[in-house]
Amino acid sequence: MSALAPAAAPARMPRVAAFLLLASITVSFLAGSSAPTPLYAIYRSEWHFSATMMTVIFGVYALAVLVALLVTGRLSDHVGRRPVLLAAIATQVVTMALFAEAGSLGQLILARVLQGLSAGAALGAIGAGLLDIDRTQGAIANSVTPPVGTAAGAVLAGILVQYFAHPTQLVYVVLAVVLVLQGIGVALMTETHTPRPGALASLKPHLRFSPEVRRALVLGAPALVAAWAMAGFFASLGPSLVQTLFGTTTLVGSLSLFVMATSAALFTWLLRNLSGAALTRLGASVLAIGTAGIMLSFPQHSALIFWAALPVAGAGFGAAFQGAVRTIATHAPAHERAGALSIAFVISYLAMGLPAIVAGYLVTRQGDLIATAAEFGVFVIVLAAVALAATPAGGKAVY
Repeated sequence: MSALAPAAAPARMPRVAAFLLLASITVSFLAGSSAPTPLYAIYRSEWHFSATMMTVIFGVYALAVLVALLVTGRLSDHVGRRPVLLAAIATQVVTMALFAEAGSLGQLILARVLQGLSAGAALGAIGAGLLDIDRTQGAIANSVTPPVGTAAGAVLAGILVQYFAHPTQLVYVVLAVVLVLQGIGVALMTETHTPRPGALASLKPHLRFSPEVRRALVLGAPALVAAWAMAGFFASLGPSLVQTLFGTTTLVGSLSLFVMATSAALFTWLLRNLSGAALTRLGASVLAIGTAGIMLSFPQHSALIFWAALPVAGAGFGAAFQGAVRTIATHAPAHERAGALSIAFVISYLAMGLPAIVAGYLVTRQGDLIATAAEFGVFVIVLAAVALAATPAGGKAVY
């Protein structure tokens, strides 16, 4: 009999706990992306930059996410989900420190770029990991958690700005602590995907997918663009719009993004059993109606109409996004999941970043935020109509 006792098997995190951990990481990353929104007014008053630069700060994040998704979107299909997530979380913690210490516009932009790169690396791995654990619930979580995170970051930063000292540091410290704890959880989590060769080759942007996945991406694109264009506007200029319309505080201004994102998450959850096609069509219709309602509030500066229409637009955003993601996720085989979801996020972040920068330019040029918001609303309504027309009724083709 050996004198040495056999080594104890390492404890494994239950699948339910791993699923919740992955979903919570998406919330944290998206909360970090929206946390600067209520702080833009503070940064702008201290550093005296234009509305265009305000949206550039937001837009560079979206473009950095896009680059990371294109380069690292398939990496977790080869090296596993955990290594990608650990590296992304570590980078995100460093980014929170950069935000907390930012003393100039250049430092803020640098932090946003690094934040976008780490978020882009993480999102594909998280989304694929959720699908590895539970394909059905994973598709739902991939749609619900981004708006939940966006809402959480906006309201957390808004509260800290309104009621606490050092708001431009405190929110990032809180998020850094949460990320460190989540990183420890990932280190203890069992890998959900078997690594395979080809990691270096996977870093080359890849846009070739199976015909079914390509069709799902093409049909889902209009809904993704319409939904995230609206989200991008409120994430960059929403608080300023609310303050311009109603003369409110920073906290109330930040609630615009919170209300939109919360209604998106709630509507997504309530309609989780609908087909992808039904969700996309319903979401595009509701998004158009809600956007029209928001525009109707502008001439009268009506807070009642604005706050009644905003959650309707948010519900449309959530349903349209979930419909497109569910279509893509459920038609992607395991070895294409991270890559396909990454392309969906590429489309989303392009739609979130570029129109917001254009809106900021128009505000600076025209000097009229409300007029620009109305023009942006027309753009979203047209895109929603395209998404509605592009989605087959009943989803017989791909859904």
